[in-house]
Amino acid sequence: MKNKEKLFIYGTLVRSEIQRKVLNRLFEMAPDSLQGYKIGEVEIEGEVYPIISSNDLEEVHGFLVEVTEDELKKIDEYETKVYKRKRVVLVNGASAWAYVGL
Repeated sequence: MKNKEKLFIYGTLVRSEIQRKVLNRLFEMAPDSLQGYKIGEVEIEGEVYPIISSNDLEEVHGFLVEVTEDELKKIDEYETKVYKRKRVVLVNGASAWAYVGL
């Protein structure tokens, strides 16, 4: 995979059916965590989805995956304008993208 980007996932992108729907493949997922964020909920078109926001005292558990720049663009479309792609540093020290609340 050329031009690999690291992405922290914690919500619907963890599900294999969503990975296939968005990228037509499955991720190799490594467990990881994001300190300084909490997980909440957001409603989009009548459905409830997980979303993370800053919170110094909490930690979000999820997975680190690798995607291409083109795949990131597809995920940007999937995540809608409710989420913002932001650079974060994970507990393991890796820099990665994560989709956070606005």
